[in-house]
Amino acid sequence: MTEPTASRRTVLCCAAVALAGAAAAGCSSSKQDDAKSASTGPVDLGPAADVPVGGGKVYREQAVVVTQPAAGEYKAFSAKCTHAGCLVNGVVKDQIQCLCHGSRFGISDGAVQDGPAPEPLPAYQVAVQNGNLQVTKG
Repeated sequence: MTEPTASRRTVLCCAAVALAGAAAAGCSSSKQDDAKSASTGPVDLGPAADVPVGGGKVYREQAVVVTQPAAGEYKAFSAKCTHAGCLVNGVVKDQIQCLCHGSRFGISDGAVQDGPAPEPLPAYQVAVQNGNLQVTKG
């Protein structure tokens, strides 16, 4: 009795579909994602002390990055890269970094410092209330 085998074409097609799905999941945005991020009032991100001076922190679940360019000066931006919609990975050496395609953004204004991102990160309102960061999108 012989085992059934998949043709080379079937294997390649399945691999291509799997890779396309993985790429779409990592770098795409959908209307559903946009609806989740729509402004409904301030979002509490937790202690302001979690954001280092001269650095920042990515809040992946909320798709927000908060930076502190100078002591007590907080800035908030969308964490979705303006190139392909990937979430930025972190803040290193005064830059918000997206490792998907190498874009870098300034921590004080979200401006593109290295492409391929075509536009700065959208800015959000941020305030400190009772020691916690409050961000309002939109």
